[in-house]
Amino acid sequence: MKSRILVAVVGMPVLLYVVLAAPPVVMELALFILAGIGGDELQKCVSGKDQRTPLPLSGLCAGLTVFWYYNSPEFVEDFFLLAALAFFGYAIFKGGEVKFSQIMAGLFGSIAIGYSFSAFLRLEASGVHRAWLLLPFILSFACDTFAFFSGLTLGKHKLAPRVSPKKTIEGSIGGLLGNAACGLLFVWVMDRFFGGSAIGYGPMALLALACGAVAQIGDLSFSLIKREFGIKDYGHLFLAHGGVLDRFDSVLFVAPAVEIIFSFLK
Repeated sequence: MKSRILVAVVGMPVLLYVVLAAPPVVMELALFILAGIGGDELQKCVSGKDQRTPLPLSGLCAGLTVFWYYNSPEFVEDFFLLAALAFFGYAIFKGGEVKFSQIMAGLFGSIAIGYSFSAFLRLEASGVHRAWLLLPFILSFACDTFAFFSGLTLGKHKLAPRVSPKKTIEGSIGGLLGNAACGLLFVWVMDRFFGGSAIGYGPMALLALACGAVAQIGDLSFSLIKREFGIKDYGHLFLAHGGVLDRFDSVLFVAPAVEIIFSFLK
């Protein structure tokens, strides 16, 4: 608990500064680093103790995807082709020592993780107030927090016992309702202190519920990967919170979902 509090005390001011006040290049660099670490963590998870892996390539391609999606989206297919050539070329060079699962982990990390983190840059480029960039974090962390305490106090029926034994249906419902409440509070804060909200209370409630479901799928998805490869955490960057993929598993699903849904609601 002490390490969790420490991460929150240090991490929240940094997050608020990067999202709300830092120059755009700082946010872009931060997302590049997070994506790179996430890609590296996924490759280590899949590879285990096997050292014959393209670890630096996995992290580098995931980070570069952030830049590519934001600065040259019209050429993103070209980048993915180059990434596929790089991973398979490395595997061929190593004479079959690199497994197909490792190649796919590198490509998935490059495409999915980089794309998801770059959603923050695309949201900013759309012209919304930078405070809106906090919404994917709010609708991920709130769902996780409310689901945890709802499950702890009311949980009786398992949600996905083979994937995450501690998660319950009651916790899932609590997470959805908590997400909706936090989404409505966000609209009120935007109306009161930031010159008005881009969307109303009704659309926000729907967005928050949808993102709550997406957040839980994201959480369970990365838990599924961990369970398959027999690890507890992807890393230790955030101490007891684990690594980038442990802390931002839901965010990786929610950020592009907010971007897509918001494009229809604003």
